[in-house]
Amino acid sequence: MELELGLGLGLGLCQLLQAAAVLALLLLLLVIVIAHATAGMVDQTRAEQEKHFLTASGNKEPFPSLFDPHSRELSVVVPSYNEESRLPVMMEEAMEYLEKRQKKNPSFTYEVIIVDDGSKDRTTEVALGYTKKYGADKVRVLTLKKNRGKGGAVRMGTLSSRGRLILMADADGATKFGDIEKVEAGLENLSPKPENMAISCGSRAHLEKDSVAQRSLFRTILMYGFHFLVWFFCVKGIKDTQCGFKLFTREAALRTFSSLHVERWAFDVELLYVAQCLKIPIAEVAVNWTEIEGSKLVPFWSWLQMGRDLVSIRLRYITGAWRLESPRKTQ
Repeated sequence: MELELGLGLGLGLCQLLQAAAVLALLLLLLVIVIAHATAGMVDQTRAEQEKHFLTASGNKEPFPSLFDPHSRELSVVVPSYNEESRLPVMMEEAMEYLEKRQKKNPSFTYEVIIVDDGSKDRTTEVALGYTKKYGADKVRVLTLKKNRGKGGAVRMGTLSSRGRLILMADADGATKFGDIEKVEAGLENLSPKPENMAISCGSRAHLEKDSVAQRSLFRTILMYGFHFLVWFFCVKGIKDTQCGFKLFTREAALRTFSSLHVERWAFDVELLYVAQCLKIPIAEVAVNWTEIEGSKLVPFWSWLQMGRDLVSIRLRYITGAWRLESPRKTQ
């Protein structure tokens, strides 16, 4: 009797495990089908207003293309969404550094492209003040018709740049602009650079212990959970994928930004994932960083969105829903 009961329990447990395995498989297939059904290349078509910038005198001139040969040493792309109050602090520091560097070395040429990501405040007006002060050859404003997200704004600005090197820098000025010399050194130290492709990422990883001490337990759990997902699904060997201070060679920018699909917070992860798939060498360099009030990132929902995007990135590339694109011109 006891033997029969034991056999019955064993068979019941076996059937339960089989049913769970089948259910897990069906759920995985469902997720893959949804990932494929919702996958698509980002629309890179520009609205008419996004094809031009205003000169200091108010005339319209067409933006160049990343496909064109470089004509500046450095392009700085500044994604900005409702940044009328924080942008001036960052721009004053950046322009002071860039002007001093050019005065010291006249062969150093630069441009700053401020990308207004569909702001509802006076970001464009504030940005155009710098065009009037320094001229459109040094400061250009790209106003997007609608909000695309930080990744979309960076991509649109990068595709409009003239630099041999292209720096992505946040509008809040959290990273000291002079630290560009650190990421430049990181870029130069990478060798070899296949087809002159290389990326140098600013990193806050060295500040993590202090930041954990200041964060709530909930935000710390979210942070470590996100780091694990990044490592597990997408990017290996980079401790801080989210620092908004990254330097690209023009060739690396063209190759990676042509393949991007994610336009919101997780775009950095897809960018570095694409770079690693293409075997583009990446340096990670410690930079000074200060938390600035006014962040657009909402702790729980933004992390949830990023977590979803990380799973989508991995699934869509593995299953072929997304492929590494050959560079193509935008219209």
